[in-house]
Amino acid sequence: MPFSQDHKRAFEGDRGENTGGMGGIAPLFLSDSMEKEIKEILQKTVYALKDQGAEYKGVLYAGLMITKNGPKVLEYNCRFGDPETQVLLRLLNSDLYQICLACCNGNLNEIQIEWSNKCASGFVIASNGYPNSFTKGAKISGIPVDSDEVVTFFAGVKKSADGTLQNSGGRVLCVTAIGKSFYDAKTKALEVVEKINFSEKFYRRDIGRFVMSKKNSMSYESAGVNISEGNALVDSIKSACKDTLIPGTEQIGGFGALIDLKKAGFTDPLLVLGMDGVGTKLEIASEVGNFSSLGYDLVGMCVNDVLCHGAAPIAFLDYYVTGKLKKEEAAEVICGIAKACKEVGAALVGGETAEMPGVYSPKQWDLAGCCIAAKEREWPTLPEFDNIRIDDVIIGIASNGLHSNGFSLVRKIFKESGITFDKPTPWNANITFGDELLRPTKLYVKPLLQLVTSNQIKALSHITGGGLLENVPRILPQTLSAEIDCKKLHILEVFKWLQKAGDIEAKEMFRTFNCGIGMVAVLDPSKASFVLAEIEKAGIHAYEIGKICKKSESGKSIKLQNIEDVFDFGDTGIVVQKRANVAVFISGTGSNMINLINQASNPSSHCTIRLVICNKPEAKGLERARERGIEAICIPHGDDRHVFENKIYQELIKRDIDFICLAGFMRILTGEFTQKWVNRIINIHPSLLPSFKGKDAVKLALEAGVKVTGCTAHFVSEEVDAGKIIAQEVVAVEDNDDEKTLHTKIQEKEHSMFPKVMEIVAKSIVFSI
Repeated sequence: MPFSQDHKRAFEGDRGENTGGMGGIAPLFLSDSMEKEIKEILQKTVYALKDQGAEYKGVLYAGLMITKNGPKVLEYNCRFGDPETQVLLRLLNSDLYQICLACCNGNLNEIQIEWSNKCASGFVIASNGYPNSFTKGAKISGIPVDSDEVVTFFAGVKKSADGTLQNSGGRVLCVTAIGKSFYDAKTKALEVVEKINFSEKFYRRDIGRFVMSKKNSMSYESAGVNISEGNALVDSIKSACKDTLIPGTEQIGGFGALIDLKKAGFTDPLLVLGMDGVGTKLEIASEVGNFSSLGYDLVGMCVNDVLCHGAAPIAFLDYYVTGKLKKEEAAEVICGIAKACKEVGAALVGGETAEMPGVYSPKQWDLAGCCIAAKEREWPTLPEFDNIRIDDVIIGIASNGLHSNGFSLVRKIFKESGITFDKPTPWNANITFGDELLRPTKLYVKPLLQLVTSNQIKALSHITGGGLLENVPRILPQTLSAEIDCKKLHILEVFKWLQKAGDIEAKEMFRTFNCGIGMVAVLDPSKASFVLAEIEKAGIHAYEIGKICKKSESGKSIKLQNIEDVFDFGDTGIVVQKRANVAVFISGTGSNMINLINQASNPSSHCTIRLVICNKPEAKGLERARERGIEAICIPHGDDRHVFENKIYQELIKRDIDFICLAGFMRILTGEFTQKWVNRIINIHPSLLPSFKGKDAVKLALEAGVKVTGCTAHFVSEEVDAGKIIAQEVVAVEDNDDEKTLHTKIQEKEHSMFPKVMEIVAKSIVFSI
């Protein structure tokens, strides 16, 4: 709950005796250190109740005195009826009944409680003599009907025999009002207070005087603007901003920023400007408490836009505004902006950090950015409308997830489904929905700018709000249209989940989300292979998704083919098939790999084969995987095992791999690598471990004269063939068996066992909603 402040003394100016409270205001803003100290006190109390087994379901709030030595606890209260709680209720947007129900059911953590951004004031009307002996029985008149802005709470009121209302207690009524400021709320409440009449009533007019007094308004900090916090923020981000500087730009701190385009390497430049924000993705970041990716989102939204005009980002400015500045959160965001700027070669030359209490609530904030880019006059100016032809190729360049669009709909889906952001995703139990939704926007400048300046690309479309349907037509000539085959699209699991959870039509999905395509490029068919290879070299997946056609009589600028085949419309509930992302390592033909791919193609499977990695470029398994629509890459092992494994690790992380299957991978992994994937690497060994470890297991079994051997599925550990055993299959050793025949029999068992083991491990990872 927000903090509130009551006013105990009976008379204005804090004179007179202490009372139960003559009014209150909310929300009350305290320093970060004070809030932290209060939170620690309350947590200790709750933990102590738990340790003592004192189960309590209800509301518990502390009465605190704020002193120069910190907060002092006066009391705890569970009776939510005083003026300081009545103003809190006026700020509650959520249904109080649902909150009470959640308390009783023990699932309060699963509901979202929303508070108003307005200010609330409450004024108690008391009987003469209160807090001592007071008059009773006076007729009350003038109580208005409650409105959205003003509500009157009854306390010491009774109904007489003739139906009139009379005062019967010390505190009779509390008139509460909400407004855009405390002054606004006070004005509305006092207007009603003055209209209510009964004999010898009294009330205080100065409720909230500490936040509205002239003396305090002379202090910028008392008005809610913390200059010291702002200065501390600047100090914390200076080095990160300085690290982004490029030739021709100046360090942050001046009234403006000069950019010398000649020093930046340009001879005859044109400027291209782009400005954007992150939207309501901020709300999810605030709820999750993770702000690290938002800088990439802001920079990505701007630099990807200017890239579509064939320009290189040179400088960037940000605008960060909030109701209450929190240095740590702001620094996390701005340092993220700096990192993203450095990645695209742009200098973070300045910005504005604004603290605006009264306009924004303490938890409200927003973010915007502006990119200054430049292009040589001789560079292609995209889109090249006059150069786009029928049969030009359209390629899709993979996104990293939702990027920064569609989050208003996302938040609605989560609110209506009751799912919280801390729940693991159905397709990967190692990440939460919050992690998935906060994936940063992919930056396309490095992999694409060189291709643009070298005339490899005719047009680029940044797939933001409006999706493919709205953004692709923006780069096409009036006489042409885009034909995109939806069957070719690699739809990310998060979009499949959102479609089902929100029961969203396919067309609406492609109008709202990027659906896995962050950028679209149009190019000559003869250049497609080269462009795709160059983008893949940069570590970004790209593939052909369609072509340019003559516009039909319907006049549509884009046609999505096979749109009905993309999403499963048979199930519109929120439960999505639970799948783990699997990488398969091979060195040869990949015969066992094929069995794993076939298993994962089963609708009931809990696996998605996201990636095949091979250490030998000539291995047939690479092509066999690609023929089945699986991304397959070759990473030669080279002479340095650590370099080799680090390259593998980076590819796995990019694709959110959950576990690895070694299917004929003829390399021994180092302990450093296996420690990163404890109980996440599966191998099949041709013996009944722990017997006959090592590469000559079949030969050793024959030499030992055993009557049975077999195969073992086990997790890979630093010690060879010593990891935890998952499953085993037995093979009889016949008198006439040799190495070849016995190996063939064991391999048959391996081929049938490995897919089953893959499913066992996947089921242990995935989460069921």
